Amino acid sequence: MRAAVRQFFDRNGVGLGLFMLLGVTFWILVLIVLPQLTMVDFSFRHNLPPARVGGPEDVYTLTNYEYFLRGHPGNPDGYNRVDLGVFQRTLVAAVFVTVLNFVFCYPFAYYLAQVATGAWARMLALGLVVPYWINEILRAFAFRVIFGDAGLINTTLKQVGLIEVSIDFIRADVALYAGLGYAYVLLMIFPLYSAIESLDRNQIEAARDMGSPWWRIHWRIVMPFAKPGIVSGCTMVFMLSAGALAAPQILGGPSSLWFTQIIYQSFFEYFNWQRGAAYAIILLASCMVIVLGLMRLFGVKMGEIGR
Repeated sequence: MRAAVRQFFDRNGVGLGLFMLLGVTFWILVLIVLPQLTMVDFSFRHNLPPARVGGPEDVYTLTNYEYFLRGHPGNPDGYNRVDLGVFQRTLVAAVFVTVLNFVFCYPFAYYLAQVATGAWARMLALGLVVPYWINEILRAFAFRVIFGDAGLINTTLKQVGLIEVSIDFIRADVALYAGLGYAYVLLMIFPLYSAIESLDRNQIEAARDMGSPWWRIHWRIVMPFAKPGIVSGCTMVFMLSAGALAAPQILGGPSSLWFTQIIYQSFFEYFNWQRGAAYAIILLASCMVIVLGLMRLFGVKMGEIGR
């Protein structure tokens, strides 16, 4: 440990090294740890008027977590049908968006890392980055225009005679999944590219010379080698998709309520910060359990992702 610290300061200098350590420490403690601890504390509190906060009624409770499971007292269903259903649908949709992103991004990342060279590779990378200079909200509204009843897709399908009545892509959540997938394309492609790019091309050439089909090359050579990049990209896309707010509000249909929208309503419409904090902690903890479980299932360690 001491050798690593000494090497860090030798490489960056004392001044820059201290600045980097203090900056990272401030970022982690003030912007991540302390807000999360505050949310945890809020989640175990009663929703009291300001005048009664700190009084004898302001004690720790599991009421907010019980409400998530059971709903209002006297609920005839015995469980919170709405919130639990939205929570389950959000996680399943986040998994679907993650898988969809991987399926579309893996071939492109492989081509960019192992096939494209020179100016063509730089142009492809630039083409990926430039569209993200546009604000996320504007991109979401652009997808709503494209997938709308009178949007580009429906208009084109009508002109070529494939359909007569517009397809409701918004109600079918097609626009939502497409918008979420596009929003996090870079977070999937670049970890995959970084992992695949370091793969020795001779291994692929040797497999081809031995007559291995292309799918076996990817299944037995490329994907196992790029497993840290795959897990890293899938983790980021899954976590951000499950926690998305703007895209579900803009692109979601009437029946596609997202769990983050319930959290937002608890904070800013119902002014029940305690319940909103509890729901936020539930979402965060569930996503972390899923991610850590998948990492354990595929045998990927945290240090491998950070490389």
